[in-house]
Parts: sequence; C-alpha cells; structure tokens
Amino acid sequence: MHPITGSRRKAAIAFIFVTAVLDIVAMGIVIPVLPALIEQFAGSNAEAGWINGVFVALWAGMQFVASPVIGSLSDRYGRRPVILLSTIGLACDYVLMAVAPDLWWLALGRIIAGITSASFTTVFAYMADITPPEGRARAYGLIGAAFSAGFVAGPLIGGFLGEISPRAPFWFAAGLSGVAFLYGLFILPESLAVEKRMAFSWRRANPFGAMMLLRSHAELTGLAIVNFLLHFAHHVFSAVFVLYAGYRYGWSAWEVGVLLALVGVLDMLVQGLLVGPAVKRFGDRVVMVFGLFGGALGLTLMGIAPTGLSFTIAMFPNALWGLAMPTIQSLMTRRVSESEQGQLQGANMSVASVAGIASPLFFGAVYAFSVRDGSPLPWPGLAFLLAALVLLAAALIGWNVARRAGRGDREGGKVAA
Repeated sequence: MHPITGSRRKAAIAFIFVTAVLDIVAMGIVIPVLPALIEQFAGSNAEAGWINGVFVALWAGMQFVASPVIGSLSDRYGRRPVILLSTIGLACDYVLMAVAPDLWWLALGRIIAGITSASFTTVFAYMADITPPEGRARAYGLIGAAFSAGFVAGPLIGGFLGEISPRAPFWFAAGLSGVAFLYGLFILPESLAVEKRMAFSWRRANPFGAMMLLRSHAELTGLAIVNFLLHFAHHVFSAVFVLYAGYRYGWSAWEVGVLLALVGVLDMLVQGLLVGPAVKRFGDRVVMVFGLFGGALGLTLMGIAPTGLSFTIAMFPNALWGLAMPTIQSLMTRRVSESEQGQLQGANMSVASVAGIASPLFFGAVYAFSVRDGSPLPWPGLAFLLAALVLLAAALIGWNVARRAGRGDREGGKVAA
C-alpha cells in the first residue's frame, strides 16, 4: 500500500509537478545566455565551444558523484528533505553565477549546480513511491512534461532577459528556485513510509556501488546501456546548439529561446499526452524503440538542415524520443523493490552523468573542429549527424533487449510489458 493514496496521491502528483516546473524554469532561463557569457570571457566562438563542453561535463561529473548519494539519502531519510535542500542550494548557486567575475567562478557555479540538480533522482523515486508499476510510464511522462513545460517558459524568459543583460537571467532563476523551495516547504508531503526506508550505506551510495544494481537483471543491464546512449546523444544540444544556431543561422538569444520553447512544447505534448495512450495500446517496450528511431531521424535532419526553418521542422520527428525516456524508467522500476527505488534512480543518474561527462567534451570538440578555419570537415552540423548514429545504435540495442525480455517474460509465465 502506498503511503499516499486517493485524493492525497493526486495532490502529491500536482505538488511534485509544480515543484519540478519551477526548478526546470530556473534551469532553462540560463540556457540561452550561459554560452554567450562564456564567449565573452573566452573571446571567440570556437574557444567557447570547447569551454562550454567542459562546463557541461563538470556539471555531469558532479551529478555522477552526487546522484547515488542523494538517492540513497532519500531511501534513508525520505524524499521531501532531500528535494528541499537541493532546491535552496540551487537558488544560492544562481546567485553565485550572477556575480561571477570570470570563468573560474562560472566553473564553480556549474559544479554546485551539478550537485544540487542531482535531486531529480529523488523526484523520480517519489513518483515510484506513489504510483503502481503499471502506471509508472504515464507518471514519468507527466514528470517529463513538467520538465518540458519548464523548458518552454525558461528559455523564453532567459532569451528576453538576456537581451537586457547576460546576468539578469541568473538573478531571476535564483528567485524562482527560492519560490520552489517555499512551495515545497509548505505544500509537498513525504512519500516514503518509515517502514519502507533503507539504512544508508556508502557501499550503495558511491556511484560504482549504486550501478552494481543495474547488473542484477539482464533487462536492467541492457536498458542501462540504452539509457547511456540516449543521454550521450541528447547532450549534443547542451554542448553546441546555442553556439551552432548563432554561427550557422545567425539566431539571437531571443530566437534561440523561442526555438527551445518549441522543443519544450513538443516534449510536453509527447510525454504528457502521447506516452500514456501509446503504452496502453502497444506496451512500454515497443513505444521505447519507436521513440529512439524517431529521435535518430530528427537528429539526422537537423545535421543536414540548410536553413533555420528546416532545422525547426526537424524538431517534430526528433520530439518522438520523448517516448523513450519514461518507458525506459518504467521498465527499470519493475525490476527492483520499493526500498531500492532511490538507489535505482541514483544509478540511472550516474549512468546519465557518465554520458554527460563524455558527450559534451566529444561534441564540443567535434563542433570546434568543424567550424575552425581550414578544417578538413567544414560541416557545422557534423555533431548532430554523429549524435543521430549514437541514437540509432540505442534504438537497435533497445529493440534487441525488448525482444529478449519479452520472450523471457512469456517463457516465465508473465505478461510482457
């Protein structure tokens, strides 16, 4: 029995949805302006390309270390206090970046942001606490929609404020994170019953120990690989998109913000409205594989898009990979116990963080190489084409994992998801 049921469960979903939206709006606000601020300090677009990649990798590296610790702490002390501490820490971090005088201060800000943003592991564990297994794909779709809603408003606000000052979005983001903290402090209920909590252990809380959980079942291992490749491909946006859009299409911070808002709207529609019916009709595994193939197609079209309009049109098939994220999460939560949900989400975030460390460095270097004077491969969309190949590999592996897992479930007398 879940500790939150009936009307309280619906209220809890609404509370976590609003808290997630506020946090993501705050994060989305800085996306259009952070690379531009880095470019001001660095002095050139090509130099900013690899530095921005390093900054994203720093953020992901901190998530790799912090996520399993935070996940395990939430298994021990509950989800609510972990979410609250992370949210107020994020508010303080935005203030730090707002006053940063040089690249070193910005780097420190990205490190702190990586630690505090690791609370997203707890958000997913929270939803697992209050949702039965058969409803988790839809629940994770709603959380994905919350993130997308945040990315609709965030980049638009950030792009608008960035036209005034590159520092203004950081101050606004700090204020929003403060509001999210106060909202959670007075509204958000605890989701993990005391009797279901697990003692804290550094063996499970370190990233390598947490990821051992992913080896406990063949499908978990396969899905972890798919999850890694999905996040590796996805970081092409955080690593090079803002610089690429300005370089190839001449877009301003406001125009970049508008396009990112469109991305958020599409993700919100896919994850909030399409995931539930699609899973009910076709099952988690089929929907996951279809979403990965759709994302690969979209990235390919982006890499060859000759105009800003054609790049924008490519966003529509690319949005289908939003089908893969919640279904992967749903399939994985079915293979662990309730007391291990925090550990699982910490392990997932660690896997995503490894991708987040390697991917921005890789795509940042690819982009810098492709736009540098005298490059033997002077194609600025090269990073998107390579990301499409990565996602295509994820789709093929996901199809193979789904086929084997479905056969194993049938042989074991279970109903394939």
